[in-house]
Amino acid sequence: MNDIHLTIVSPERLIFDGNVSQVTLPGEIGEFQVLANHAPLISSLVAGDVKYTSTETVALKISSGFVDINRNQVSVCVELDG
Repeated sequence: MNDIHLTIVSPERLIFDGNVSQVTLPGEIGEFQVLANHAPLISSLVAGDVKYTSTETVALKISSGFVDINRNQVSVCVELDG
């Protein structure tokens, strides 16, 4: 079930905009997962993989970024690795 609306952007382009069932993000103190009805949160991101599942699981390698989670809307702004 795809209950979360995920938007991932970089300074260069829109990377993803759609519904997903889960998102895993590389936070400052470790990786964390976002599922439907997650508590509101703003966090910085470190180098690692942003993983999300819609029809399949996708991993996106980033060097840094931040995330805003609120009311099943997850907005991620990242610098891509490489």
